[in-house]
Amino acid sequence: MNMTDITTLGALKKAGYHTKSIKDELRDNLIKNIKKGTPSFNGIHGYENTVIPELERAILSRHNINLLGLRGQAKTRLARMMVNLLDEYIPVVEGSEINDDPLDPISRFAQELIKEKGDDTPISWVHRDARFAEKLATPDVTVADIIGDVDPIKAANLKLSYADDRVIHYGMIPRANRCIFVINELPDLQARIQVALFNILQEGDIQIRGFKLRLPLDMQFVFTANPEDYTNRGSIVTPLKDRIGSQILTHYPANIETARTITSQEANLDERQAEQIYVPELAKDLLEQISFEARDSEFVDVKSGVSARMSITAYENLLSTAERRALLAGDESTTVRLSDFIGVIPAITGKVELVYEGEQEGADFVAQTLMDNAIKTLFPQYFPKIEKLEKQGEETPYDDLISWFFNRDGFELLDADNDAIYQSKLDEATPLDVLINDYQPDIDPRDVYFEKEFILWGLVQYKKLSKYRYNEGMQFQDPYGSFIKGI
Repeated sequence: MNMTDITTLGALKKAGYHTKSIKDELRDNLIKNIKKGTPSFNGIHGYENTVIPELERAILSRHNINLLGLRGQAKTRLARMMVNLLDEYIPVVEGSEINDDPLDPISRFAQELIKEKGDDTPISWVHRDARFAEKLATPDVTVADIIGDVDPIKAANLKLSYADDRVIHYGMIPRANRCIFVINELPDLQARIQVALFNILQEGDIQIRGFKLRLPLDMQFVFTANPEDYTNRGSIVTPLKDRIGSQILTHYPANIETARTITSQEANLDERQAEQIYVPELAKDLLEQISFEARDSEFVDVKSGVSARMSITAYENLLSTAERRALLAGDESTTVRLSDFIGVIPAITGKVELVYEGEQEGADFVAQTLMDNAIKTLFPQYFPKIEKLEKQGEETPYDDLISWFFNRDGFELLDADNDAIYQSKLDEATPLDVLINDYQPDIDPRDVYFEKEFILWGLVQYKKLSKYRYNEGMQFQDPYGSFIKGI
């Protein structure tokens, strides 16, 4: 017989069920996972040696937890995944508003029902997925919302005086008894509301409108906060911080490989995009490098952070740009081009907070600068580094390519070009083939044309070529040829 088939208190006692606090549930199930070598937070990347061990230590210590970090660092996701560490089902007194434990009821309703029906008291089972409550802290949140208040309508309908505790309407926290309760953006909660949490965190009980009421709630609290909010919009009051057992600092991905994994996992792509659009490995690295450049940029507010959501939405935009181009050109499938990165600018400008200098330059300029810097950073990893100062007359691997451009008025790659035309134009620049063969001999054939274009953009960043963007596409030129030839 499954435990969930039990429907009365008497049968529950006979089955030998023992009450366990929610913090003990989390602790015991985490211990089982650790012994088995089963990861408890699947899908969270980059935290394996930093955040997750600290979170597991906090759970083993039965602490309430504050996840402190900048935007887009998976704080809320971590909190939600803690549900997987709960027991699959727990029994509750049927009809209870606050998930009363049949063996240890705390509400007047449950206590009176058990007193009346004894072992025949009906019970029901709550799945762990239903044992999660979440509240976004906003300035308009009241004590009545999260703790509770007297309900005059209930008093009138039941013909009870306001002195009767049955007129109480429970708030979100009592209704989340025996659950994980998450308060997001805790500093945004007004100080007087934060004070209302003191007793719940320390003594585990609540007080409503002066009633002599003690509800020893059994809860796991998880808070999330952005350190910038401490000085910008509000703060966590010191006595509340003192009552939170563990404060865990989150962070952004430490390397491009981890960032790529997160973006690939989280991007919301249409199946047809995934099938019809090929994304070169270098393009994926370049996309992630833009976020790394933004986090170090003088134009971007570092304290505000650059969310991982920027890379995710930029990746979606990149594929949509390539898809739209292919549809207009009549191509059934296509490969992402470097010029398609112009389509990720809206994803960048909407995700970064600019400092004063960045505002003066403009969001589009900053986005383009981040892309240029990303190309310049990655270029030496694929092709020979171009030194700022070169000895006069010294040969470089790029001399033939620069000479090729010197003898032409311009080289255009148009957005409207289909793949055949685009590739034929790049094939005209034969020195590009030499560079690819010499420095990327093992390249995937599908990546060749992206890397050819990457060489051109890289030479622009090192002032060996000039680039001009106009409505129809991109033009590359020798930066000095027009002056020497007297044009």
